[in-house]
Amino acid sequence: MISSTKMREHKRLARHSRIRKKMIGTAERPRLCLHRSLQQLYAQIINDVEARTLCGVSTLNKDIKKKIKSGGNVTAAGVLGEAVAKVAIQKGISKVCFDRGGYVFHGRVKAFVEAARKGGLDF
Repeated sequence: MISSTKMREHKRLARHSRIRKKMIGTAERPRLCLHRSLQQLYAQIINDVEARTLCGVSTLNKDIKKKIKSGGNVTAAGVLGEAVAKVAIQKGISKVCFDRGGYVFHGRVKAFVEAARKGGLDF
């Protein structure tokens, strides 16, 4: 028998693969991928055509860690969204497609997106 935690992760991975079948990051509009763990959040901007990660930011970065108390809450998601937008704008990326990773668009994911949009990313 599968535990409820493993079943939940299995369902999330199924949703993620269903999303990824349709979504491809290109040079003009790379994919902004978010990964959520209990303690931290990780975001990457990926060009799938060239199979290159253009930039990656997480709540473990020193400048972000100074601003937050915990890496796995809504406040940290907002700070991470602003940081990703800042790094992307510096690299000349303004338009992205958002890959929520199979997570529900609620809580930390929603806070991340709102902060990234406020920071200047278009998606």
